[in-house]
Amino acid sequence: MSYFVLIPDDLEPEGLEYLRSRSDFEVYAPGKMTREETLAHIGRADGMIVRSSTQVDAELLEHAPNLKVVVRAGVGVDNIDLAACTARKIVVMNAPDGNTVSTAELAFGLMLALARHIPQADASMRAGLWERKKFMGTELRGKTLGIIGLGRVGRALAERAQAFGMTEIAYDPFVPERLAKHLGLPLVPRVDELYARADFISLHALVTPETEGMINAEAISKMKPGVRIINAARGKLVNSADLAEALRSGRVAGAAIDVYEVEPPPPDNPLLGLPNVIYTPHLGASTYEAQAAVGIQAAEELVHYLLEGRAENVRNKELLEEL
Repeated sequence: MSYFVLIPDDLEPEGLEYLRSRSDFEVYAPGKMTREETLAHIGRADGMIVRSSTQVDAELLEHAPNLKVVVRAGVGVDNIDLAACTARKIVVMNAPDGNTVSTAELAFGLMLALARHIPQADASMRAGLWERKKFMGTELRGKTLGIIGLGRVGRALAERAQAFGMTEIAYDPFVPERLAKHLGLPLVPRVDELYARADFISLHALVTPETEGMINAEAISKMKPGVRIINAARGKLVNSADLAEALRSGRVAGAAIDVYEVEPPPPDNPLLGLPNVIYTPHLGASTYEAQAAVGIQAAEELVHYLLEGRAENVRNKELLEEL
């Protein structure tokens, strides 16, 4: 039996080569496809691998009678309608491992750049200025890093911060205390305690009804004056208007932002244009190594499911009970 695999987004060559090396798979991956092109080809697909651009919604699924599995080459599945997939008995998986180091390194780099005003100092020099006093920074050594979300990326960030002599605390209600102790990383029982103690806060949580907009005016009021916030996770974790106001007032000394509620952010995003903010265009997974690893993992997961029924990193786990 031959399986038809549709890949409407760009995927690194390593993943494509893995799929194309198999005689039991026919792969259609012309590069970035339009919505119309995807709809035209989805009818044949047994499996599909997507990045963040393709919207796997109810309309698309109506054109996919043979579709059995969708794999997100990356972590977030915001662009996939999990409920609609579950209703059609389509398994949704992601590939979370390949991005871990890449995202953790970016978050740490943003934190270091935030502490030492590196982008602003670079821009000043490029403008022909010499403003040493203006860019007085702070050391990471001895500072408390609060990590919200102790998954793969949060743990990798903690390992890197330890090398800089930082004190670390974490909040994650889903992580067992024994795991945190094994990592040598104290868990706080309430996020308010992390807010009160942290000099730097790095976000690594998933977006849920409980976490959406969690960095808001009320939360900021419980933080140390002069706290610095890094978000390389999801834009929806932050109330942009509330954070912008705190940045303008100085209540929050600075922020480094890689992700936005809408991407690219519209011109009226209140966080844009602030002098004490560092911006990057969602670069967490943007390394050659991460892209290759994610592509291979996504391809392997798709093959394992279609050939063996083995499901890994499933995001609609309730479906497994029915299969």
